[in-house]
Amino acid sequence: MALILQIETSTISCSVALAENGKTIAVKEATERNIHASSITPFIQEVMKDAGKEMSQLDAVAVSKGPGSYTGLRIGVSTAKGLCYALDIPLIAIGTLKVMASNTSINPGNSHSLFCPMIDARRMEVYTAVYDSALNEINPVSAKIIDQDSFAELLKEKQIVFFGDGAEKCMDTLGENPNASFITTFENSAADMSTEAFSRYTAQLFEDVAYFEPYYLKDFVATTPKAI
Repeated sequence: MALILQIETSTISCSVALAENGKTIAVKEATERNIHASSITPFIQEVMKDAGKEMSQLDAVAVSKGPGSYTGLRIGVSTAKGLCYALDIPLIAIGTLKVMASNTSINPGNSHSLFCPMIDARRMEVYTAVYDSALNEINPVSAKIIDQDSFAELLKEKQIVFFGDGAEKCMDTLGENPNASFITTFENSAADMSTEAFSRYTAQLFEDVAYFEPYYLKDFVATTPKAI
């Protein structure tokens, strides 16, 4: 028996889900910029209430570890670590891109296509990886600047489904290839973490709560607002 609270804040989506034995039983989420800090705690309270569960019943907290938004990841991971400290329960961390590729509306699990989640990393750069339908990693997680040669070898042999908040800006560059298809309505969700979180809980693949840090992939670069 495992009751796991799941937190996804790596992109513009702020999402919290509660899963029992790998099955999502409650979810609360919204897609809006700059709401993570103000919404994460109320969302946690709402999913617990909706499921009729108490915080003391939680067996673990799972968090989407990145790559993704620096600020979003900091908020999600710090919230997850705080809960784990307070409740004395383990922390589970799951790669964001793999979670995206596990979404059954994108990847039904019986396709010959490849799946390429993309997270916007400004300009023509994205955080990305490529997976097959069994979630085997074909191309590793990387920060990639997209041009007309990107994924060229794979696209010669396979259809690739591109999705995520970084995919739309790549349509003009990659969209002319007949093996490239794009889904522009995808939103990250903590509900997609349920299967992997339960698997990692069963295998006791936990993080060190004191030292765990998000997977930023790139160093944070602060920008200065332009003078008006």
